[in-house]
Amino acid sequence: MSIPATEVEARWNEASEPFTAVVRAVRDWDAATPCEGWDALDLLDHVVGAERDFAARQGREVPLFDGSRQQTANQWTKHSAALSALAGDEEFIMKPMHTALGEMTVGEAMIRFHAFDLIVHRWDLARSQGVDERFTDAEMDCIEESLDLFGDAAYTPGILAQPVPVADDADRQARLLGRLGRRA
Repeated sequence: MSIPATEVEARWNEASEPFTAVVRAVRDWDAATPCEGWDALDLLDHVVGAERDFAARQGREVPLFDGSRQQTANQWTKHSAALSALAGDEEFIMKPMHTALGEMTVGEAMIRFHAFDLIVHRWDLARSQGVDERFTDAEMDCIEESLDLFGDAAYTPGILAQPVPVADDADRQARLLGRLGRRA
């Protein structure tokens, strides 16, 4: 399913803004996340590193996130603003690229891989702080679309943990979290 250029910036910001709100609310960057072996700062460093690497492979740079525990939210804000600007750059987002899942535009890859990451890791980051973050229906649609596109490759070591069982009467978010290898 192709994502029109006119939707990329809006969908990016819909994923990025709630993630930013959770980043600003973090009080303990050493807190463990649901991602095995990662504390809150490790998780944020992963998100930033993946996005910077993606932009660099497309010939663009975003501000360096130094990974320090000082001014973390401010560093994220600068990084996030740079990515939002890229999501609104039609020349950039319409470039074709090859991914592990085939050919798509840069904008579609931003949504399929990186907006997906922002949504899922927002839940992880909130959980590290003891908060039960809820996904919107649109976010759950994005997660489902991406998981369907990824197929079994999503469960390659280092990507997602294997799915976990959920109760038969679990709500949509709990079922998705189980599919993502997380317990609600």
